[in-house]
This record gives sequence, structure tokens and C-alpha cells, in this order.
Amino acid sequence: MKAIDLFSGIGGLSTGFRKNGIDIIVANEIDKDIANSYIKNNPQTNMINEDITKLDINSVFEKYKDADIVLGGPPCQGFSQKGKRLSLKDPRNYLFRYFADVVNYVRPKYFVMENVPNLLTTSNGFFKKEIIDIFSRMNYFVNLSVLNASDYGVPQNRRRAIIIGSLEKKVSMPKKVTTKVTTWDAISDLAFLNSGEGSFEQNYKLAPKSSYEKERRIKSLELYNHQATKHSDSAIERMKLIPENGDKKDLPKKYLTKSIYSGTWGRIIKNSQSVTITTRFDTPSSGRFVHPFLNRAITVREAARIQSFDDNVIFWGPKSSQMKQVGNAVPPKMAYKIAKEIVKNEEEKYEI
Repeated sequence: MKAIDLFSGIGGLSTGFRKNGIDIIVANEIDKDIANSYIKNNPQTNMINEDITKLDINSVFEKYKDADIVLGGPPCQGFSQKGKRLSLKDPRNYLFRYFADVVNYVRPKYFVMENVPNLLTTSNGFFKKEIIDIFSRMNYFVNLSVLNASDYGVPQNRRRAIIIGSLEKKVSMPKKVTTKVTTWDAISDLAFLNSGEGSFEQNYKLAPKSSYEKERRIKSLELYNHQATKHSDSAIERMKLIPENGDKKDLPKKYLTKSIYSGTWGRIIKNSQSVTITTRFDTPSSGRFVHPFLNRAITVREAARIQSFDDNVIFWGPKSSQMKQVGNAVPPKMAYKIAKEIVKNEEEKYEI
């Protein structure tokens, strides 16, 4: 089977689908640095580094009409719970229509769209109804639900709206796994760096301690993106006062900041799942992103492990871009489970 990945980012969806034997023939990403990182990790896939709103859908995707699946996660800032939400007035909330335009032109057997849960509830369900109406008019059977990545082998509580369409019959959402992975299962084998330590490329210093870590390392001989942010003396002083599993509630009043984020200055809880990895995981004041016992925020590689990326996926470009690549991605293990349902659905059509 062949797939198109729109709004691809670093390729979380691509990775999960490719592991199911699906060929990602073309991807589209507006950000130059992120598109370059995708290309370096996926040289076999054609990349269209352009704003999808400026593309002539018919001429650009004419040679990809043999695609069986269209994937995509239209940007979701307009649905975010942080900051001011404009809902119906925010043009970013309508980018899913361009995704729909590609689906309508290519007419794949399946499509998968990913977004924040608010997509299905904002403005009294306006967008949910519109999405169902648009794809139903194209004769797609639509299944939509909010999934938590932690239910699919990802060591992170990350709730996402998943919309699956099929031309022949409704595709089921993947079944939940019975055993959950903890954050310590994911990062305990990575070098114990202090603030400012580490390098872009280095040797592994510790052996994998869990099956999850072994799985992430299986195709990688070197460790990349494991560099600790160099924090200020005052930030380190604060972190030293935070005990294991603690957060800003454990700080003296003189150290408290006016951050709007929940879990500010919080340590990642070792024996549980992480909070949602965002694009600001290098900043202790932006959430529960402090290492379980070291006085620093998690590294790009630690965040990537919590997102379920394998270590052979390298995040290129400036640090700010690397964090966007990780924080905005669909967890590959969750994408893998979704892809598996589509493959299963396709195979059932040919059973005697």
C-alpha cells in the first residue's frame, strides 16, 4: 500500500505506517528546517516543502493518485487550550479543509487525520459535524474518537482526536494494550547528564534496561540529540529544591513564578506516564519536564523516547526546531497501531 503524509512534521505518522509495510510516497511540510529533517530521515520519500494553501492540488498530486491512504495532522494552534482561542474566527481551524481537498482529489481507500481533542468539541461540535459531513459526502465511512497514546505502548498521556475514513466499511480504532510503559522504562539507559552537558552525537554509556529501550535502540549504533539545556544558576537552584515527583508546590514562595502552565517546575514521575510532551520541554517553567532526579530539563532524545521514536530517527536543525519536531509529532507507536487496523481491514477484503 502507498500513502501521502500531509502536514507531516518530522513524520510520526509516516514512521508508524512505514513499520506496517506501507510506502510513504510523498510528504508535505511547510517548515523548511522540519522538512529538511524529514528528508534526511526518509530519503526515499518525495518532500513538498510548501504551504499547502498555496498548492494547486490537482497538478501537484496528479502523479500520486495511486495512493491508498492520505495521512495528516493539520496544525491545531487554533484549538489549543492555552492562550486565546478564536474558534470559528481563527483561520488555522480550517486547514483540515485542504486535507479534505487532497482526499477528494486522490480518492484513497483510507484516510487518517489527527488533531487535538478540542477539534471535536469546539464551538458546540461545529468542526466535528463539518468533518463528518465533508467526508460523508465523499462516500467515506468515518470513525472518530479521542485516543490516549499511553493506551498504545507510549510512555506518555497524550490525548488526540483520531479520524479514520474508509470507502468500503468503517475501520475500528485500535485496541488498548494491557501493560503500560513508564517514563523510566523509556529513558533509564540514557547518560545521566547535568545542565549543559552532552553532545549532538555520542556513544551509548549504559546498557538498555527494558524491552522498550532495546526496541528503540535496535537500529542505532550511536546516540543522537542527547544534550542537556544549560540552565541559569537560579533555575538550577530551584530544581535542587524539588524532590522526586515534586513540582512548584515544593518551592519556597520566593522562588515561585507566574507561569500559566500546570505542573510548572515539576519532575517527571519515574513510575508513571509523562504528561504531554510539548514544544517547550527544555524549559522547567513550562510544565512537568524536569528529569526525575537530575537538575535539568529533559533532552531532545529523552523527549523523543517518551514520544516513542526510535533512536535512529535524528532531529536535525536548530534546537528550537528539534523541539518542535518532537513536541508536535504523532507518537509512532500509536500511529503503528492505527496503521495495523487499516492493514487488517484491507486484508479482510481478500479472505475467502
